[in-house]
Amino acid sequence: MADTPVQKGLTPTQWDDQFFAEYVRSNQFARYQGTDEGSIIQLKDALQRKAGDSVVFAAVRKLRGSGVRGNEVLEGNEDELDSRSLKVVVQPIRNAVVLTDWDEQRSVIDMRNAAKPALQNWIMELWRNDLISALGQVALNANGLPIPFINATATQRNNWLAANSDRVLFGNSVSNNTGDAAASLATINNTTGKMTAATITLAKRRARLAGSVIGSDGFNRPAIRPYQVKEGANLGQEWYMMFTNSYAFRDLQNDPVMAQANRDARERDVATNPIFTGGDLVYDGVIIREIPELNQYMAAGASGIQVGPSYMCGAQAIGAAWAQRTKSTTDDRDYNFRHGVGVQEIRGMSKLQFGVGINDTDTLVDAGVFTIYTAAVPDA
Repeated sequence: MADTPVQKGLTPTQWDDQFFAEYVRSNQFARYQGTDEGSIIQLKDALQRKAGDSVVFAAVRKLRGSGVRGNEVLEGNEDELDSRSLKVVVQPIRNAVVLTDWDEQRSVIDMRNAAKPALQNWIMELWRNDLISALGQVALNANGLPIPFINATATQRNNWLAANSDRVLFGNSVSNNTGDAAASLATINNTTGKMTAATITLAKRRARLAGSVIGSDGFNRPAIRPYQVKEGANLGQEWYMMFTNSYAFRDLQNDPVMAQANRDARERDVATNPIFTGGDLVYDGVIIREIPELNQYMAAGASGIQVGPSYMCGAQAIGAAWAQRTKSTTDDRDYNFRHGVGVQEIRGMSKLQFGVGINDTDTLVDAGVFTIYTAAVPDA
């Protein structure tokens, strides 16, 4: 008598592997993720092979010395290799749903598949929300988790602004940064404080210059490195990626310079031109993507207008770490009438901030994020 084989894809291990791969690959930030230091969102899973509650991300600053020439002696004139590290704390994340025999008369494995869409949507939305919180991170709480600007105290906001004054822009003028977060936000109005093509160019220039000088404390400040295209016809081309809220994206779409660029410089193709598709905007080496869920709005602008952040990202903007990849769990109860199926993982996520003082954690500076606050007034 022939044995009945278990169909491929129905065993828990294979289900877990497929679930994890689809969840990481399908989220809206997927194309910007990678395991190397040139990725905007750097992924690590080192703790899967050893114990621990945090994963270390490292950064090596560029060499600043002049070297030697000719017959000059190199010994004693070596350059300093300034390396920094940041720990990203991980924690368990879990959720589950319950099906009854009345709901679904299937095996446990089929139950996993029945619950898969709901669980996958939940964990993808959580990943997105955690990433948005990390982009806005200005401090860490007692458990090492991100505190975004919108939830931070005035002191936390001002401390972050003092450390990152060369990588934050309020409105369309560098001088709007008064050194105080609340006062700086209050300079943004709905006339000159909107997101425009000129804002993109200014922010990009400021991002590129952010790491070009040594800070007043005498230590290297990290450059906001653009990420490089790794394949295709544009191999090696450098870009910044900007994630923006819906109202800032609307203002940028309506900016005459941006509209002209879409009309005259991009292909007149209904399938690709954002005039028709509403897709990503591209300007001056920056790709601008609307993230509707990036709704960290504050009534803090001039005359109390609503303002919101956008984030121009280069390499090593965000660190995401897994100690345990996503796996399915089950729970049978009520005389095996109710069957629970869930997912769990152990991971953490944080903006990568490296110290510019003597110690790794002295004066934390955003390594790969340039933050822009602009008017975000709702539609009338």
